[in-house]
Amino acid sequence: MTTPSLVQRPRRLRANAGFRRLVQETRLSAADLVLPLFVKEGLTASAPIESMPGQVQHSEASLPTAVKAAVKAGLGGIMLFGIPARRDAVGSEAVAEDGILQRGLRSARQTIDDLTAAGQPAPVLMADTCLDEFTDHGHCGLLRQRPDGQTVVDNDSTLTVYGQMACLQAAAGADVVSPSGMMDGQVGVIRAALDQAGFTDTAILAYSAKYASAFYGPFREAVDSTLVGDRRTYQMDPANAREGWRETALDLAQGADIVMVKPAGTSLDILHHVARRSDVPVAAYQVSGEYAMIEAAAGRGWIDRQTAIIESVTAIKRAGANIILTYWALELADWLMA
Repeated sequence: MTTPSLVQRPRRLRANAGFRRLVQETRLSAADLVLPLFVKEGLTASAPIESMPGQVQHSEASLPTAVKAAVKAGLGGIMLFGIPARRDAVGSEAVAEDGILQRGLRSARQTIDDLTAAGQPAPVLMADTCLDEFTDHGHCGLLRQRPDGQTVVDNDSTLTVYGQMACLQAAAGADVVSPSGMMDGQVGVIRAALDQAGFTDTAILAYSAKYASAFYGPFREAVDSTLVGDRRTYQMDPANAREGWRETALDLAQGADIVMVKPAGTSLDILHHVARRSDVPVAAYQVSGEYAMIEAAAGRGWIDRQTAIIESVTAIKRAGANIILTYWALELADWLMA
């Protein structure tokens, strides 16, 4: 058989590891990654999250150790979620000056400052700015009853609470507040509240295109969610693409410093579109269900764990994310340095 004369042979640039590394189009770094952390009130030691193998709810005592690991790994950021011992209908602990999230932020801030004073690069400290962990009904906002008797999440009264939360989080040391509740107008209200309180340097990471996804399931265990029902009246329909940009554009107009697409893995098309049009950095959240699926399949020997993790996160960066929230941030940073 005569070998044809081929001018174009793309395989030349895949011939060995040196070539593949030289021409690689998408490169991950530890600075791209943000590690979500959970701190739970009342724990005496960290508690494993069954549906997210390898992840834990931190006690206040164990949290500094996790923050130190993130700093030493060179991660770009830490996102902190608080789980209170007491919940009520209005999420009172979210706006308590000494609430668990505020205490956790102060602890993380001190740990970061101590290490960076010694020469370590500082990760950005981010706070989740939402009520779902703090309410006894598990929704992201305050409830009201309509004249027809239906109970709904009240958008506008919730915004006032978000503004209060953001200011408390900024005062506790958060560099970034992160409204994730998908309330209309949340970025504008928070920006005004922060500026009025003197926190003009505190940035807002807006969960802009956040879909009502089945892939959030394990997260509910992680935060001991009390939700009954779903959040489809305020989170977006996964079938809608144009709406993702519309929500993002509104957040940009209201002053968002960073916009986010969530979940990452099932929204790569949305992420790509947002990244092409946004004039601010774009984040994506590789959510708990994405984590759990890979861990479960790898645990059964069905896929190669490390390869699958790297491929999944690289795809998020390739789609356009500047910032990636992933529960594998520490491991990835270690692999990237190897």
